[in-house]
Amino acid sequence: MICGLQPVREAIRAHGRRLTRVLVESDSGDGAQLDALARFASDQGALVERLGRAALDRLARGVRHQGAIAFAPQLSTVPVEALEVGDRSLFVALDEVQDPQNFGAAIRSAVAMGATAVVWPEHRSAPLSPATFRASAGAVEHATLCRVRSLPTAITSLRARGVVVVGLDMGGETPIDRFDLARPVAFVVGSEGKGLRKTVKRMCDARVRVPMAGSLASLNAAVAVAIALYEAVRQRGA
Repeated sequence: MICGLQPVREAIRAHGRRLTRVLVESDSGDGAQLDALARFASDQGALVERLGRAALDRLARGVRHQGAIAFAPQLSTVPVEALEVGDRSLFVALDEVQDPQNFGAAIRSAVAMGATAVVWPEHRSAPLSPATFRASAGAVEHATLCRVRSLPTAITSLRARGVVVVGLDMGGETPIDRFDLARPVAFVVGSEGKGLRKTVKRMCDARVRVPMAGSLASLNAAVAVAIALYEAVRQRGA
């Protein structure tokens, strides 16, 4: 289930007639946007139904839907062994990131910056839920997703194929802008409270930090990922 105007729009763009249903609020004050969304869905071959806000609220179960809900096919994931590694590969690995907002926002940044794939462990991580989809603003529909049983094992697989594994750590030895990112790189970011696990930290080829000029000592996971990806893209001249 996908909730929100932009996530539903991206789901329609990605899936079209393969969407089971697109539900659009019938009594909203924001009729123009919802009417445009309904027309777009119909043009793409999706089945559109009009429902009242109360019915949509019950379906959304607390997720903000903005008058639009869609039911899409299950998202597909790829095994880490199938991920292609090239000279400009750029991976994001999320080490037990459990906040759906951070998870979704990190996926959005990964897609926006052209990352190759997002990798995360299946246990103690945020689920691919409506809240995650909404936080990604629909970007999850365009991401290459790699859910793994063990993140250390996945990191080992990437390293064996020449990927430099870089931990984002406020205690890192090197400022991120002084580290060579113009090569195959996987950024690893830890959970909101604990940061990188020791087992994962030991597997990193380097730990870098984002220089902080203000009074705060750290950034949340999604912001750290966005800055790291931007720096990689900047160094590569893209």
